[in-house]
Amino acid sequence: MEEMGSDCSSSEVQELHVLAVDDSLVDRKVIERLLKISCCKVTAVESGRRALQYLGLDGERSSVGFDELKVNLIMTDYSMPGMTGYELLKKIKGSSKLREIPVVIMSSENVLTRIDRCLEEGAEEFLVKPVKLSDVERLRDFILKGEEKNEREFSHKRKMSDDSCTLTPSSLASSPSSSDSDLPSSSDSDLASSPISMSIVSDEPRPKRARSLDDN
Repeated sequence: MEEMGSDCSSSEVQELHVLAVDDSLVDRKVIERLLKISCCKVTAVESGRRALQYLGLDGERSSVGFDELKVNLIMTDYSMPGMTGYELLKKIKGSSKLREIPVVIMSSENVLTRIDRCLEEGAEEFLVKPVKLSDVERLRDFILKGEEKNEREFSHKRKMSDDSCTLTPSSLASSPSSSDSDLPSSSDSDLASSPISMSIVSDEPRPKRARSLDDN
């Protein structure tokens, strides 16, 4: 009987892009099928080196044509020739560009020291094969919640930054002007008795002076 997954035809279902790495063709097809049932876009490669090429960590451009697609999750087998899943994990976590991508290690061997080493290096989870649909769906929900949380935090920080840099007209109107509040007020009698006013009414011609703001 075929396993039932999410309704991928619904517009509300968010599609995740998963990079699956396994040297076994059979295991690779199984994980690819489970991911597609869970409404995930899958890119499957056969080795750690191929995964690095796809991610752009080996200095070469991938030939599969999906370079620019964001990868939300990486699932890799542990025991692979050439480069193990643990070595691939270290490469990814050592990259400032890719270290935030969750990495899940899969293995047919339940070796505690191997599990601990991968988790300490930054693996999100260690799955013992055979991987089940419930494992994939749980991972999918976990990744989606993390994506939504990151988006909320980013939006909040951006809003706080915008608010701190914006001055509203009301705030400008309510703030006292230094040019008005700091100047002492003078009455007409004070001006008439001042030396400056006496010089103005003398018979000598008044010199021309520069225009000031008070002349407007």
